[in-house]
Amino acid sequence: MQQQSRRDRYGVVALLVFLFAITYLDRVCISVAGPRMQADLHIGPVGWGWVTGIFTISYGLFEIPTGALGDRLGPRRVLTRIVLWWSAFTALTGAMTSYVPLLFTRFLFGAGEAGAFPNASVVVARWFPPSKRATMSGVSLMASQIGGALAPLLVVPIQIRYGWRASFFVFGAIGVVWAAVWYWWFRDSPAEKSGGIPPAAGSHTAHHFPLAAAFRSPSILALLGTAFCYIYVYNFFQTWFHTFLVKGRGFNEGNLVVSALPYIVGACANLGGGVVSDALVRKWGVRIGRRASGASALAFAGLLTIAAMLTHGQILTVVLLSLVYGAITFQQSAVFGVCMDIGRQHAGAMVGLMNTSAQLGGFVGSVAYGYIAARFGYNAAFVPMAGLLLLGAILWLRIDASTDLPA
Repeated sequence: MQQQSRRDRYGVVALLVFLFAITYLDRVCISVAGPRMQADLHIGPVGWGWVTGIFTISYGLFEIPTGALGDRLGPRRVLTRIVLWWSAFTALTGAMTSYVPLLFTRFLFGAGEAGAFPNASVVVARWFPPSKRATMSGVSLMASQIGGALAPLLVVPIQIRYGWRASFFVFGAIGVVWAAVWYWWFRDSPAEKSGGIPPAAGSHTAHHFPLAAAFRSPSILALLGTAFCYIYVYNFFQTWFHTFLVKGRGFNEGNLVVSALPYIVGACANLGGGVVSDALVRKWGVRIGRRASGASALAFAGLLTIAAMLTHGQILTVVLLSLVYGAITFQQSAVFGVCMDIGRQHAGAMVGLMNTSAQLGGFVGSVAYGYIAARFGYNAAFVPMAGLLLLGAILWLRIDASTDLPA
């Protein structure tokens, strides 16, 4: 029975890895195709900021309810719905011929993808012990970076050969295959999977999420502020990075393959950050352990952002920004670990609350970058990015993962 349970956990990990690889393939696809889409659909910097920002609005709006839904109904059904929804609107993005329908489609794409990370956290909380939470979050997040790294390597050849629309059709179909396998194989708890016995009533079902009490917790407020700060910068790599390289550093479509580097670094950093965070927790306790990895990583990211702003060499710019992204993703695994540490049976809703604040930061960053680039140039946006990363490092020092979610 124990060996079967171990095999089942390996299967869960494999499916989560594929899930997040697909998530970022679909999400980064629009960043890679961005220069062609802007030219084809006649969209300027400000308009493109709203195309990328509208996704984060809907993504943030639906994070908490979809995470709470996973806490109550289980991630098997909820994740199946999520992936089928976002796959449909990924494919529809490739059919857009004008600006306003594209905005509407990207809004619905964000609404569909919302809840993927919260529900994956529900899976981790139910299938793995607390001592593995940040590590398992790191594995899942690492997979998302692999998807981001693969995106330019796959999208550029497809759009050169068949046009930018074809890449959205291909990636939409991949998600449908994953959803079918997930619903057929996965179960909401190890007992239900290995023994075919449903979990006891109420054993996993969460009660109403205490949202008002959460906003009275200094640790949770600091966590939300940290998430806003780092996703403001993180979202740049999913939305503006490739446009910045082309228009701000003179890259051409052929050498955009080097844009895979941040995601390769991010994959290693996500995994390494989760392992280090859990190791520090075992050595110093959850309060100091989570803080140490998070605060130091964001401070390092802020300093590297200043360095990237001051250089104009193409390769050096990519290297420095890759290190910025790596430092951000290093602490990201600890962020998800904190959500599960504090949230416990409300892990899905807690991740949803954190991600809502994060996506607010992502929306502000996406739209603000468009206005800043149009007014002051593509380089000027690094100033608020560096400032927010340093602020996030300070906020990390106020997070206490040893506290429980207020009743």
